[in-house]
Amino acid sequence: MPCPFCNPAPEEIVVANDLCYARYDIHPVTPGHLLVIPFRHVASYFDTTDEEKMAIARLIDDCRELTGREHHPDGYNIGVNIGEVAGQNVMHVHIHFIPRYRGDAGEHGGGVRGVIPCKPE
Repeated sequence: MPCPFCNPAPEEIVVANDLCYARYDIHPVTPGHLLVIPFRHVASYFDTTDEEKMAIARLIDDCRELTGREHHPDGYNIGVNIGEVAGQNVMHVHIHFIPRYRGDAGEHGGGVRGVIPCKPE
C-alpha cells in the first residue's frame, strides 16, 4: 500500500519549507489540526536528520502563526506517536499540531498525559 504522506498533492500542502510540509489532518481532533511531515519517507522521528528536526521546528512555528490567524485557539498540543504501541498508524513520521480551545476536553483538561486515560494526572 502506498504511503499517504509521500508525494502530497499541491492542494494538500498548507505550509512548507525545503524539508517538510504541513497539511490538515483528515480526522481532526479540533479545528485547525495539522500534521507536520518530512518529505523524506522515514518512520520514526528519531531517524530524522538534524536538518529535518530543525525544519520541523520552524514549520511548527509557521503552523502556529497560521492557526492563530485563522482559528484563534487558546492553547496548543504538539505531539508525535513513535511506534505502533504508541499509536502510530502511518509509518511515516508526522507531528500532530493540535490547536486547543477552552472547554474542548471537558472538565479533565486536554494535556498530553491524558493519552493513557486510566493514569492520573
